[in-house]
Amino acid sequence: MGWFEALVLGLVQGLTEFLPISSSAHVRIVAALAGWGDPGAAFTAVTQIGTELAVILYFGPKIGRILRAWFFSLYRPDWRRDPDARLGWLIIVGSLPIVVLGLLLQDEIDRAFRDLRITATTLIVFGLILLFADRTAKQQRTLDHLNVPHGLVYGFAQALALIPGVSRSGGTTSAGLLMGYTRSEAAEYSFLLAVPAVFGSGLYKLTDIGKNGENAQWGPTILATLVAFGVGYLVIAWLMAYIKKRSFVPFVIYRVVLGVVLFGLVFGGVLDPNAGPAGS
Repeated sequence: MGWFEALVLGLVQGLTEFLPISSSAHVRIVAALAGWGDPGAAFTAVTQIGTELAVILYFGPKIGRILRAWFFSLYRPDWRRDPDARLGWLIIVGSLPIVVLGLLLQDEIDRAFRDLRITATTLIVFGLILLFADRTAKQQRTLDHLNVPHGLVYGFAQALALIPGVSRSGGTTSAGLLMGYTRSEAAEYSFLLAVPAVFGSGLYKLTDIGKNGENAQWGPTILATLVAFGVGYLVIAWLMAYIKKRSFVPFVIYRVVLGVVLFGLVFGGVLDPNAGPAGS
C-alpha cells in the first residue's frame, strides 16, 4: 500500500464511518475500483481507531462523566443508580455480542464476509431495514429508558457490522429506532457503544499489519488513521445536527443505488468479488 492509497482510504474511512452507509464497504469498494486490491480487515480495524478517537473528542465531557460514575459504582452503592454509571454498565453489556462473535467468526471476517456480492446484498437489505425503522419509529425513548435487553439488542445489531455493507452506525441506529428511541439518542448510543468494540478490534489487529498477506504497512496505516480522525470529527458534528431535523431516507437511497451498481460491476465482470478489478 502506497501513501496516496492510504490518504484516499483514510479519507473514505473518516467520511463514511459515522454515516449509515458502511465505512468498511466503502473502503473495500474504493480499493477494488482503484485496482489496489483489498486493504484487509486489519487495515480497516486499525484505521477505525482514528474515527473512534474523534468520538472521544466530540463526546469527551459525556464519556468522562460515564467513566467517573462507572468507576465509583464499582465500590460505592450510592453511585449504582446514577444514570451515567448505569449507561457505562450498559455499554459493557452491549459490547459483549461483538466480542464473542468477532472471535468466533474471525476467519469469515477476514475472508468470506469480504466478498463484494455479500457487500452489495447487505448494502441494499440493511438500507431497506433502516428505511422501515426510520418511517415506523415512535421516537419517544431517550437513553434514560435504556435497559439490559435493549443494550443486548443494540449489541447484536452492532455485531452485524462485522460484515462489510451492514454499517455499524446504520445497524445500531436501526435497532434503536425499532425500539422506539429518537434518532439523535439512537445515534449517540451507537457512537458510544462503538468505542470499546472498535478499540478492542483495532488493538487486536495491530499485530496483523504488514503480516499474513495484509496489503497495508505501518507507515501508510498510521497516515490513514490520522486522516480518518480529522475527517471523522467533522462528520460527527454534521450528522448530529442533521438527524435532529431530517430523516435517513437520502442515505437509504444511496445505499440501494450503490448496492445495485456494485452488483452490476461484479456480474458484468468489471470487478472480481474477492479482489480488485476482474482478472487482478
